[in-house]
Amino acid sequence: MATEIIPDAARPRLEKGVRLQTDSATGNSVLLFPEGIIELNETAHEILSRCDGRTLSEIVWELAGHYDADPAALMADVRQTLVDLHQRKLVEFT
Repeated sequence: MATEIIPDAARPRLEKGVRLQTDSATGNSVLLFPEGIIELNETAHEILSRCDGRTLSEIVWELAGHYDADPAALMADVRQTLVDLHQRKLVEFT
């Protein structure tokens, strides 16, 4: 399956009905949606917590500064995470 291309200027956000929160029982970050729940790793949580109107580029640059990482390498990982969540209808792009 070909990976879809997300433009750098795309503004990812959670789909309607999807919420990012902390599981009260475990303390782990989770995505809640009408059909279920997904436990998130730290990286996915950091990406999704920034899906608040910022562009993909802004998210990547902020994460690169936070983790002292190469933005070019990080861009591929962030894109792949968002594509995966988009294919599951949990994230949309504006």
